[in-house]
This record gives sequence, structure tokens and C-alpha cells, in this order.
Amino acid sequence: MTDHTRQEVRAFYDQVGWSQVGEGLYQNARYEDLRPVAHEYIHRCHLRINRFLAQSGKYLLDAGSGPVQYPEYLTYSESYQYRVCADISITALKEARQRVGQHGLYVVADVSRLPFRDEIFDGIVSLHTIHHVPFEEQMVAYQELYRTLRPGRSAAVVNGWQTPALMQKLAWTIRLQGFIYKWAERFNRIILQRKVASPTAPAVQPDRAAPTGTYTVHWEPAPLKAEFTRLGIPAEIRSWRSLSVRFTRAVMHGWLGGRLWLRLVFWLEDRFPKYFGENGQYPLIVIRKPGSVS
Repeated sequence: MTDHTRQEVRAFYDQVGWSQVGEGLYQNARYEDLRPVAHEYIHRCHLRINRFLAQSGKYLLDAGSGPVQYPEYLTYSESYQYRVCADISITALKEARQRVGQHGLYVVADVSRLPFRDEIFDGIVSLHTIHHVPFEEQMVAYQELYRTLRPGRSAAVVNGWQTPALMQKLAWTIRLQGFIYKWAERFNRIILQRKVASPTAPAVQPDRAAPTGTYTVHWEPAPLKAEFTRLGIPAEIRSWRSLSVRFTRAVMHGWLGGRLWLRLVFWLEDRFPKYFGENGQYPLIVIRKPGSVS
């Protein structure tokens, strides 16, 4: 079962997920909100990772690196001698080499079976990767990150919750927007049939259907925290990004003051990182290994 899951994930990203559909744009970008109204918020969330990494070091591990597709991702290793890109997908590593170049070392590896010695990395990032690991081995992946992390250093892991409480509470807004879009489309069709232009009407963007993908499974906050305690992994759950892509696409629009609302959300995430980390869509799990830096 677990080997079959790995093969499924590898095949998806080799053949589909990391296939370019435009200049520097991958099929996997369907999972992100790339509209101008969300750009500042997404950009600042990506850069949030830097706060929890050592300012310098020899090796930064990017566990499940993908193609390092966003410019902000490159900043994580700017102060390191090498960025070690580890991914199960050869396509991902080939693409990563185009961006990272000689600054990178490229290793085909499973995040739950890292081929590295203990305590070698000065920093670790893992973004949207562990949810692709078979569920029964996901805590093994966290143990592997912890094993390879140097004392006195930290790792930053981003994943998602299975049923984030905040998004559950805000689900009605998505349904409301869907209702509005439906009637706006109907109105537009009537206007077009009468050949009457309406230049002041806002553009209608129906919510995209959920893209098909590969194996993913997520934890809930309480069981995950219990597992960290059981395994003796010192982890802190903070907010990386509290809003889902589906929510921002449906609700946040320029003509509704979307940029200002997203600035407020980012401020709230910084002000109350624990609440938004445990209740928002995408938690940032910061793992700090005790000890002094040698």
C-alpha cells in the first residue's frame, strides 16, 4: 500500500504536477491564487518562513523541494552555502536545477527515508510535502527532519489541516459568492442576448472546480500535537496562511477591497499566530532542536 502510494505520487508529479503550462508556470499552480489582488498577501506569507530559519549555515534542506517554483522560495537559502533539494520526482529536481543552479545539490529521496546523516542541516524547509506521505508514515517523516537537523537550529514545515475550523466557519461566504456569481452570469446572458453592453459590471469568475491530483491526507491539530509530545519532538504550531485558496478566489476581489482585507488578515495572523495556526487552513510547524550551535 505505502509503496503503491509513493509510486502514484511520483508518477503524478513527474508527468502532470510539475509540467509547465506556461512560462515558469506549472500545472500545480492551479492550487494557488495567483491573481494580482492576492499577490501581496501570498508574497508575505511565503517570506514568513525566513523568520524561523537560521540566518546562515552550510546546508539548507528543502525536503520535497518541487521545482522551487516561486521567487520567494529562493530567499530561504540565500545565506547558506548549499541548498539540498530532495524530492521523489526527478522532473521536480530537473526544474529546480534550472532555478537554483550550482548553489543546489539535488537528491532523489523520500522525505520519510532521508539518506542523510544525523544532525547535518543548519536549516530545513518542507512545504506542502508531508501530506503526500502515506498517513501511517507521516510522523516518521517528521522524525527524519528532526534527526537530520543540527542542535540549536530549526525546521519550518507547511501543510494543511483536514477540516480547518476557521474555513468551516467562513464556508457560508463561499456559498454566498457562488449564489451571486450564478445570478450575475444569468443576468449577463440576458444582457448579451439583448446586445446591451454593461462596461461597469464586475467581471464574473465562477469558483473553479477542485483540480484532480494525487494522494493527500492531513492531520487535525490535537492528534498532531499529541504525536509530537509522544515522540519528544519540540514543535510549535503557528500561522503560515489562514485562508484557503478557494476562499480567497471566491471572496477577495479588488472591487471589494480585497487587498486591504488581506493586509488585515496578515496582521491578525502575526498578532495571534497560535489561534490562526491551529484554526486556519495552512499551519506553519516550527521544530527547534535543543542544544547549542557548534
